[in-house]
Amino acid sequence: MAAPGPPLPAPPRAGAAAATARPGAAMLDFAIFAVTFLLILVGAVLYLCPASRQASGIPGLAPTDEKDGNLPDITASGSLHEFLVNLHEKYGPLVSFWFGRRLVVSLGSIDLLKQHANPNRLLDPFETMLKSFLRYQSSLNGDTGESHLRRKLYENGVTKSLQSNFALIQKLSEELLAKWLSLPEAQHVPLCQHMLGFAMKSVTQTAMGSSFEDDREVIRFRRNHDAIWFEIGKGFLDGSLDKNMTRKKLYEDALTEMESTLRKVTKERRGRSFNRHVLVDSLLQGSLSDQQILEDAMIFSLAGCVITANLCTWAVYFLTTSKDVQQNLYKEVDRVLGKGPITPEKIEQLRYCRQVLCETVRTAKLTPIAAQLQELEGRVDQHTIPKETLVLYALGVMLQDSSSWPSPYKFDPERFNEESAMKNLSMLGFSGSQECPELRFAYMVATVLLTVLVRKLYLHPVKGVLNHTPCLGTFSNSTDGHIKVDLICMPFLHLLLDL
Repeated sequence: MAAPGPPLPAPPRAGAAAATARPGAAMLDFAIFAVTFLLILVGAVLYLCPASRQASGIPGLAPTDEKDGNLPDITASGSLHEFLVNLHEKYGPLVSFWFGRRLVVSLGSIDLLKQHANPNRLLDPFETMLKSFLRYQSSLNGDTGESHLRRKLYENGVTKSLQSNFALIQKLSEELLAKWLSLPEAQHVPLCQHMLGFAMKSVTQTAMGSSFEDDREVIRFRRNHDAIWFEIGKGFLDGSLDKNMTRKKLYEDALTEMESTLRKVTKERRGRSFNRHVLVDSLLQGSLSDQQILEDAMIFSLAGCVITANLCTWAVYFLTTSKDVQQNLYKEVDRVLGKGPITPEKIEQLRYCRQVLCETVRTAKLTPIAAQLQELEGRVDQHTIPKETLVLYALGVMLQDSSSWPSPYKFDPERFNEESAMKNLSMLGFSGSQECPELRFAYMVATVLLTVLVRKLYLHPVKGVLNHTPCLGTFSNSTDGHIKVDLICMPFLHLLLDL
């Protein structure tokens, strides 16, 4: 998968400045990931392949600058996603533009994606992107059969660790709920920081075990995680990392410390038996080298945290702005669970909850872009795509295409009652066999969290706040017995205790 992209947070209000002062503390804008991924892919293509300036007759933009191509246009649009939205609106579902001297083709409809996508392609673009950033190479090349076995080991490991740690995820969800309910009057806590912290606890303990029950270990992990993500989003994009030795050292130290932690966990768990099975245990059971175990554990730790935190944040946001949806979800949870606990078996019965999460992914455009290299010359919609062309899947455009999604800007989980909607989502990689392990993990964690929250709380926006961007927020208790959620970049929310 590629990655999400809500706008950057608005200036913080009083009481939240400390939470927003550190650049790595806020969740990274996933549109930056996509642009950076584009840079990495193009760089690799330029290094490995001779440049091609063949325009191929596909409608689109001529280069604005001889050296930079349409990079100035991308910058002026604010993000690669917005650039693609404007480009597809003007030229149609199949467009082209120039990244430097390299031709780039973008597909903006599900029908075109069906023509182009290769169901047998093994590489996950998001995983490939991260490994490129981290300079991990062992799985980017090599034997296809070996890569397939390694991928299966990783996917099965995520599934088994979810099953083994289900009670842990429920416990962490209930701890978060209790924390919100115990806030003293006027206490402010950033919402997305809480979601990221919750996601980090879920991911680290599921991937690496009980050593991360210690909050000090989680804080250390988070500090390194923030430093790495910040430089992935900024330093690699604008080239400033290599120009600033202080920042570069901080980044390299953070990466080294995270790798050291993963190596330590691997060593401690090798050949031993524990009460809870975690991802590292599954990786140790395969025939992987220590470096391959390190890489796969690192990818899950980094990507799993951000994807889970974003899904949880947007899901809570949409519940607060959709009263009927929240009520329908409560009714389903009450009908399926009654007074009993949530279990893996019951998860399968929470069909409407899954629809809420699918619609969250779609409406929030959690993953606006994916990309791959056109290895051989191909044809899409009567147009030839030259060999070695970079092909973008403008998923953010496809996710709000009115020909595939009626009323595309409306948050409507019931659209997924239709089999065609689920097929479209699966085609885009957000469900079914194309769903990446990190998103599958996020779906499970978000399901448990939402069931815990809606059984005890009712969320609704407070009138008078116009900004509707779920980035950073603050909670505070009030004297009227309600738990208020004061969101910096969202509407004010009430959390009403359901007695």
